[in-house]
Amino acid sequence: MRILYLDIDTLRPDHLGCYGYHRNTSPNIDEIARRSVRFDNLYVTDAPCLPSRTALWSGRTGYHTGVVGHGGTPADPYIEGPTRDFTDVFGKTSWMSALRKAGFHTVTVSPFAERHSAWHWLAGYKEVYNPGFGGLERAEMVTPLALDWLKRKGATDNWFLHVNLWDPHTPYRTPVEFGNPFKDDPLPAWLTEEIWRKGWEGYGPHSPQEPHGFDNNPDMAQFDTPLILDSMDAVKRWIDGYDTGIRYADDHVGKIIEALTDLGVLDDTVIFLSSDHGETQGELNVWGDHQTADAITCRVPLLVSWPGLTGTPRVDKGLHYHFDWAATLLELAGATVPSNWDGQPFTAAFREGREAGRDFLVTSQMAWSCQRGVRFGDYICLRTYHDGYKMLEPVMLFNLAEDPHELNDLASQKPEIVNQAMAFLVDWQQQQALTSLVGNDPMLTVLREGGPHHTRNQLPAYLERLRASGRAHHAETLLKRHPADVLARV
Repeated sequence: MRILYLDIDTLRPDHLGCYGYHRNTSPNIDEIARRSVRFDNLYVTDAPCLPSRTALWSGRTGYHTGVVGHGGTPADPYIEGPTRDFTDVFGKTSWMSALRKAGFHTVTVSPFAERHSAWHWLAGYKEVYNPGFGGLERAEMVTPLALDWLKRKGATDNWFLHVNLWDPHTPYRTPVEFGNPFKDDPLPAWLTEEIWRKGWEGYGPHSPQEPHGFDNNPDMAQFDTPLILDSMDAVKRWIDGYDTGIRYADDHVGKIIEALTDLGVLDDTVIFLSSDHGETQGELNVWGDHQTADAITCRVPLLVSWPGLTGTPRVDKGLHYHFDWAATLLELAGATVPSNWDGQPFTAAFREGREAGRDFLVTSQMAWSCQRGVRFGDYICLRTYHDGYKMLEPVMLFNLAEDPHELNDLASQKPEIVNQAMAFLVDWQQQQALTSLVGNDPMLTVLREGGPHHTRNQLPAYLERLRASGRAHHAETLLKRHPADVLARV
């Protein structure tokens, strides 16, 4: 058995043709979808990058691994202490370790471990190919390594190859000669001038007046990315940049599929495609980043083409975590799901072509805000513990069936739905605490260490920027919410 995982960073499902997008961003991915199961409600447990991939590869939530952020103590796994054996828990029970025990040759082509100092993530790999540029490599720096490996070893059996492409991630930097395939295509219909104007008059890191963080970051001038989203023309350039990154990654997906075809092994290879998180593009007034626990950030695509099981395309609408799929893959491949995993396989349902999702999911974000989401039925309810200096209320509720872009907060109108979500969240927190070997909610560590890593110590200067740009009323709002974050710098 051969297994190929195409891992495209920062990829939201609704910007792919196979998920209904109006632009032709993904012809090669769409071709994979024609022989795949398409999962419509697959969510990462912990966003963004480092927490998400740590959870997927370990099979455990960030609450259980300790990795929930991008800096400070919660960017590293919990220390095992006196019970730590010669081999640590990642070496014993990671996704790749489980596949190796089942006889698979495990390989990754990715700069991820170096970019995030995520050395625990490498556990279980037999071969590691780091393109060597520290992260955000363009596809032409990654794909040749994968093609070389396939040329040398792709015809052998029992391998798992992970290929990680980063091109949809900001800053948008597709080669100039690739052009803009979408220069004549309209924006998504929901992204109106009214939406942009509301965002422009608002605030927060990665809002239209500071889309690269807390200012307009002149270092971004080297890329074909607007420094500020001061018009709908700039918004179009911005969305075109994201979509062009997807299309460029898709072209390289096509090169990898062509290599399998040339080897004569395409029809005998399991192919699945997913991402570490999505990307808000105006939702919650975050543009081109992944700062919340909402559906746009935490919902990811999953296409699974499995010879003998998925010849006819179908859609699975059940609620799944990303590591539920990892557990299912282990069982389908003849491996054993480690006993410490939070991931729950749905192997029988997958074989039989039926849905068997969870009743609810809990998502987490601790790098740009401290927020947990509860996804159930048609709803997602967001509980915010630290807003990351964004336009986030303590509790928000969205009906995703009617409002997929989270424009209408229903929390005050539907208190009974909010109460149901909070009950789910309490149940989840209790279950996580009772099964934790550490007994500590890592979110509390984030808050004690000064808040989300990417927003830490940013407020004083940002208040001045808000006042200087005619948004003093927003500065007063943030000052009232976070007086201690200003006093700490005095």
